[in-house]
Amino acid sequence: MDRRSFMSSAGALALSATLPGTALAQTAGAADARLKTLLDKIFYARIDDSPEQATRLGLDTGERAVLRSRLDDESAAGRARRAARAKSELAAIKAIDRSKLGSAAAVDYDVVRYQLERDIGATDRFQYGQSAGRLAPYVLSQLTGAYRDVPDFLDSQHRVANQADAEAYLARVTALAKSIDDNTTQQREDAAKGVFAPDYILDTTLKLLSSLRDQPAAQTVLVSSFAGKLKGASLPADLAAKAEDIVAKQVFPALDRQRALVTELRAKATHDAGCWRLPDGDAYYAAAAEAATTTKLSGDEIHKLGLEQVAEISSQIDAILKTQGMSQGTVGERMVELNKRPDQLFANTDEGRGQLLDLLNTQIKAMYARLPEAFSTLPKAPVEVRRVPPTIQAGAPGGYYQNAPLDGSRPAIYFINLRDTFDRPKFGLATLSHHEAVPGHHLQVTLALESAEIPLIRRRGFFSGYSEGWALYSEQLADEMGMYEGAPLGRVGYLQSLLFRATRLVVDSGMHVKRWSREKATDYLIATTGIARGRSQGEIDRYTVWPGQACSYKIGHTVWNRLREETKAKQGANFDLKHFHDVLLLGAMPLTVLEQIVRSRA
Repeated sequence: MDRRSFMSSAGALALSATLPGTALAQTAGAADARLKTLLDKIFYARIDDSPEQATRLGLDTGERAVLRSRLDDESAAGRARRAARAKSELAAIKAIDRSKLGSAAAVDYDVVRYQLERDIGATDRFQYGQSAGRLAPYVLSQLTGAYRDVPDFLDSQHRVANQADAEAYLARVTALAKSIDDNTTQQREDAAKGVFAPDYILDTTLKLLSSLRDQPAAQTVLVSSFAGKLKGASLPADLAAKAEDIVAKQVFPALDRQRALVTELRAKATHDAGCWRLPDGDAYYAAAAEAATTTKLSGDEIHKLGLEQVAEISSQIDAILKTQGMSQGTVGERMVELNKRPDQLFANTDEGRGQLLDLLNTQIKAMYARLPEAFSTLPKAPVEVRRVPPTIQAGAPGGYYQNAPLDGSRPAIYFINLRDTFDRPKFGLATLSHHEAVPGHHLQVTLALESAEIPLIRRRGFFSGYSEGWALYSEQLADEMGMYEGAPLGRVGYLQSLLFRATRLVVDSGMHVKRWSREKATDYLIATTGIARGRSQGEIDRYTVWPGQACSYKIGHTVWNRLREETKAKQGANFDLKHFHDVLLLGAMPLTVLEQIVRSRA
């Protein structure tokens, strides 16, 4: 674990022992106000440069209404502008004397500085792909690119309530053509450096490009969704014809140019899965894993940790399966058989998918009713389950969370991929709901977003090790709260989820450090977890294009769990689970900072 010195509350407490109370309050007050002003300035500058984020947060109104007609700038100039701004932001942060900050402001300082330093370091070193936030080496893949992100964004995020909203939608459809071309240009430049996705990733990318391109413009989600929104707002239906014309004359040609490039790259692509083959590839994986986990663990350490946890969790599943009369074969083989049982499957039809979604909503309601037992503060925004749009389901993750905007105009959404219901057996669904909705992502993300005690820049902050670790810890918490009492197969589903995340440590480091093939990684995942091949293959392909990200779940879970046990040991009979969970109100942070905060609060 990385033990770099992130001074947090403990540092402020030490300072308080050396200064008179009034002097400390005055010093901290002035410095805190200066930092808050700076952080708000940084936040709104970023919002002004990210129209899509402005819409997601409901901030594209008033003086920022113009942002509603724009998309994020994907050009080289846009990337350069963001990189220069990050360096300017870091210089401004460093100009503030941290020793004069109060405890809460010191946390804000540490978190923002950590993220800026990591992003700047990665961007300066790796001149390809994306380096800010998550390290993603390929501009175009089944998970990256405006061609897949923007249509979904416009469908799920862009509201149409009046004529101005409709005109803004049309402007964004027009802007999509440029975003696609900007991606194509960057991918061509990266390809000249030897950076483009493996053959199997490009095959899926071509499939997704074709699913958008090879249909009449009027049938694309860009137009059909718009037509539905116009009808809902009682606006002229002929505006949809304008969208159709833009798609046919501008978006489709841009897609054709992009598909031609991907086809060209596919002819030259290798089958190697790992980023070790990229320029400075070993260092890239190390940086990607650190960015995702906010810890310093080598690929070999990640691999070893995964193998140890796979063995431990498998033994727990084995014991439960034996009580259910399933004792023959490996744990993975028995899980495969469990997955095949008719009583564990929904029909792979629209009716079956509807029944599955109904069950998820029932599970969320049941967990919501139990939340006051473990949490003193609950989110105001509701959460609902929706199916991943079929247009992107071939390349989308199995499930993901989308927060509600600040203005409360729509609920938070937990998306589940239902391309094949065989991939989602009944025994594992409750655990997925606990992870993606409550008490997982919805509680953690929304409590921070709704907090008035932390700066805006941190309310929407994201650190994968913290957030995904919390979501996995939430699965454990649901088990501890008795959500699987009388349902041993439900508990098997929970343990399979833990096993799945431990297996990710093995296969992710296996591909990117130990040079495992796609096939070896897929076979290991199936053999170990019993997860259906279709879903397992999609997972391995995800790890191919998002190196290190999959490691954040189990490493983050390990840290959250260890900190809770440390706190319990220290406080004994005075331990209060609700108080421990109140740390969520401080917002997402690197795990190294979380360690400092929790230990200072114990």
